[in-house]
Amino acid sequence: MKRLLWVVYKVAVRGNPDGMNAVCEQSEWDAMELAKPGQHQLIQRDIASEGEAEKLARGTSGDPVKRRSREETVAQPSNPPALR
Repeated sequence: MKRLLWVVYKVAVRGNPDGMNAVCEQSEWDAMELAKPGQHQLIQRDIASEGEAEKLARGTSGDPVKRRSREETVAQPSNPPALR
């Protein structure tokens, strides 16, 4: 059985100079590069799982927000109300 490998690449998007990251199977990337070489920028290839590729493509977007503990919250001095 053939093992699937994944690719993360950057897609040019009109109105967004940074483009956006996308994920596809290695074979799909190979076909896109054959059809239109250099159209997209490869970020990383040979990724073992789709989940790992998606996480790399997202970067920190979608990561859980770090919550402050009760101790950290209580230890912080409260801000006085703003003067009018």
